[in-house]
Amino acid sequence: MSLFIGKGGDTKMINKIRNSQAAFTLVEIMIVVAIIGLLAALSVPGFAKARKQSQGRRILNDARQMDAAIDQWALEMGKSDGATIDTSASTGAASYLKSAWSNNDILGNAFTINTVGTNQVKISTATKSLLANVGIDWGAY
Repeated sequence: MSLFIGKGGDTKMINKIRNSQAAFTLVEIMIVVAIIGLLAALSVPGFAKARKQSQGRRILNDARQMDAAIDQWALEMGKSDGATIDTSASTGAASYLKSAWSNNDILGNAFTINTVGTNQVKISTATKSLLANVGIDWGAY
């Protein structure tokens, strides 16, 4: 059969080809968009909580590393409980860290450095309140 428009039934064939093109209806597209929106609405709060948990664990880990560096420094320097902590990079506790010593956490709040002994490093209450309800046990920090 020829696709040229001519006499007879050739126009029926062309109309059949034109009408058989597959396409999505507006309703189908709207359903897909609604499903994607629902999945996004369900997942975004989970991602936000996971990000806060990650930040809290990083801050807690940094405090533990600083505490361990202070312990090592105090032991090697013969410092007793109550001694002032030197945090200089050349001779102090900061020289016992692989990474650079930071007086602030990743949220920009300052760590409190006390004296040698218990509670040497404290995480700020502002940081703890910003990261509340995400399941972080701050322990002694």
